[in-house]
Parts: sequence; structure tokens; C-alpha cells
Amino acid sequence: MHSAGHVPLPPYIKRVDEKSDKTRYQTVFARFDGSVAAPTAGLHFTNDVLTSLSQKNVATSFVTLHVGAGTFKPVKAELMQEHEMHSEFIEVDHELIEELIEHTGPVVAVGTTSLRTLESLYWLGVKLIEKQKIFNNDLPFVDQWEVYEERKHPAKNDALKAVLDFLNSHNINKLVAKTQIIIAPGYDFKMIDGLVTNFHQPSSTLLLLVAALVGDNWKRIYNYALSNDFRFLSYGDGSLLWKASLFHTTNAKDTMKQ
Repeated sequence: MHSAGHVPLPPYIKRVDEKSDKTRYQTVFARFDGSVAAPTAGLHFTNDVLTSLSQKNVATSFVTLHVGAGTFKPVKAELMQEHEMHSEFIEVDHELIEELIEHTGPVVAVGTTSLRTLESLYWLGVKLIEKQKIFNNDLPFVDQWEVYEERKHPAKNDALKAVLDFLNSHNINKLVAKTQIIIAPGYDFKMIDGLVTNFHQPSSTLLLLVAALVGDNWKRIYNYALSNDFRFLSYGDGSLLWKASLFHTTNAKDTMKQ
């Protein structure tokens, strides 16, 4: 497959793949085969950028989500509830869960894939706390709509510790699971405070995710990008977006501090 295959560029790139795409359409930190698309927010991070972040005491850790072809599936249903979300494999190391429990600062996901992985990790912990069945076809699984059900929401670290206890009790060093989670307006973010992401196309689940994160500000953000000739999609410009709830305060001084 590596010798005869082609780089699977997204369908909206209207050209055949080129030799340069083997490095340009790949993150510098990619390690495992499995995705049909690059997590394109990660393309902005060169080794120099990662070194610079480290010098500024910004810690970096890695998760794996094997991007499936369904990520390009447009939302064609009139109602969001009628859209069937694709499932994807995720992998999270035991050590990363421990790091997340100990971490006290803001968590910024690089890319929607990383965000979906981290949020899915929380909901697996919730299911374990509730002693729900977490397996589907022999893998832990997060369903598309279960994250919107009315239920108690344990603290982030409690959910993470439940996952950690599960791994320890089964003598497993890496969580391998599947997630069908869809993140849309109304979703209550549990794991992340910010997101580095590119600009997405209309009628996509990725734009729904952005709207869920920043609220109605997504229109202002995208109008600014369009008015200033920002590049969209895989080889486009990036943005740093913060969770809208971080700025919901009645104290103007608190807002300035944030």
C-alpha cells in the first residue's frame, strides 16, 4: 500500500496528489498508520514551533485518533438529530491520563480530532462511574447522542480516575476505543478550554463543533476570516479559539484578566 498507494487528499482538493504532499500533508509528530486524513491543525506545528512552546513552559502531549472517511461526510439532514455521525478509533496512553489529572492549567486541543478524543475520554469515565456497559464489539465505545442525556456530570478528574482504574484493573497501558461523539451547540465541554483549528466549510460537523465552542461568535470569527482572505480547509490558516464560557462573567475586571 505504501509503494502503490496515493496520499488520500481530502475530496475538496481538486488535484491529484504530488510528491510534496507526502511531507506537507503530514504532521511532524505522526507516528502510526491508520488515518485517511491528516489532523490538519497539527500541520501548523513544526519542530521549531514545538521547541519554542517548550521553552515557554507549554507542555505538549499526544493522543491518537484514526481519522475516517466519514469526517468529510456533509450534514445533509434538515435537523441535526437526523445526521448519523461516523465512528473513529482513538488511542490514549496511561501516562497521558495521569498527566491530565495532575495538570492544573488550561488544556488546548490541537485539532478537532484531538478535542473529540479528549472529550470522549471523559464520557467513558462517566460510563464507568455509572457502571454502564462500555463495550461495543469488544471495544469501549462512546455513542453519538449519549453525551446529551440528562445525567450527573462528575468532575473531570473523577472521570479520568475511573478510566485509569479500569486500565489498571485490566493491566492495560493504552486505552483503545471507538467514538461516535458529535459535538454541536448545546454541548457542555468537560476536558478542554481552547482549540487550535483551521477554518471549516459550511454544512460540516466541524463547523458545528466550532459553534458549540465559541457560541454565536463563530459568525463574527468567520466573517472576519472571509473579509480578510483567510485560507480555509486543510492547507489553510489556523485559529486559536477559547471556550465561550471562559468569558461569561458580569465583572468587567474579571473579563479583562481573562
